[in-house]
Amino acid sequence: MKKKTAETAAPAPARRLNPEEREEQIVQKAIRYFAAHGFSASTRELAKEIGVTQPLLYRYFPSKEALVDRVFDEVYLSRWNPDWEDWLKDRSLPLKQRMFLYYKDYARIILKNEWIRIFIFAGLTREGINNRYLTRMREKIFDLVLQELRHEFGIATPTPEQNELEVELVWSLHASIFYIGVRKWVYGLPVPKDIDALIELKVASFLDGAPVTMRAMRKQST
Repeated sequence: MKKKTAETAAPAPARRLNPEEREEQIVQKAIRYFAAHGFSASTRELAKEIGVTQPLLYRYFPSKEALVDRVFDEVYLSRWNPDWEDWLKDRSLPLKQRMFLYYKDYARIILKNEWIRIFIFAGLTREGINNRYLTRMREKIFDLVLQELRHEFGIATPTPEQNELEVELVWSLHASIFYIGVRKWVYGLPVPKDIDALIELKVASFLDGAPVTMRAMRKQST
């Protein structure tokens, strides 16, 4: 009788991960866990769900806070595109075209299950953690959009009070894009398949309305 070598051969041992690969594996599994369940788990529960021992988890992340910070950096800060500011500043292109370019890419980055759900969980249970991202948005994107909007439409420099109200206009545009993800990954509702077309619609609507509102504010103050 022939030996069934193919059937009886022992499976090859799994390749041992180097420290960098192991750390990345832990981070990616933590991202999936936090997106599904939030941040309430203990380190013991996290280690079990991630598939490592608690001592091994502590070898890479000395505390739960350290792991949460790493997840936040991975999901949010590392995905920040440094080209966004350059695109918005490029006055060789019409503002509408620049904003289409930025907001389509921004939507491509944020409209993902883990981005939306972790951001919501963090806002509810991790006081202040989202502020790092939102502060960057305000300083590098919101103020820049308003600067270019005033330049494009010849709108006078605002008072501090007017500027704060104008920031709210940009907030409303960003919130409408974020809410696409909330509808899909929080409420489980369908969203349009052509996200680029939807983004163009939202940006065009913003550009039709925001300059009118900004001019009206200046007239009211005179």
